[in-house]
Amino acid sequence: QVQLVESGGGSVQSGGSLRLSCAVFGYIYSGYCWGWFRQAPGKEREAVAYIDANGSTSYADSVKDRFTLSQDNAKNKLSLEMNSLKPEDTAMYYCAAGYTCYDYKYWGQGTQVTVSS
Repeated sequence: QVQLVESGGGSVQSGGSLRLSCAVFGYIYSGYCWGWFRQAPGKEREAVAYIDANGSTSYADSVKDRFTLSQDNAKNKLSLEMNSLKPEDTAMYYCAAGYTCYDYKYWGQGTQVTVSS
């Protein structure tokens, strides 16, 4: 069982930055894929970025070159550095873990990010 706890959300103006963190508790399987997702009101949840078991990262086109995902060596903390934030980045952000990067089993409760113009 894995528990994920996000933090670091808040309200910023367009162009600002935030750093989200995801603390991981429980058994950490070395083969997990770890991801960040977001969901804005009235919209479907979308993948933002993920890091696979080999340490390779992938980003949605909408956040590429602005967001950076990182993970500590023990894999008990996942971070998302968000720069040049735009109003369209406003959403609830979730971290997740799964056996594949397309099917996540464990989810956090989310942290809200609001970007004002």
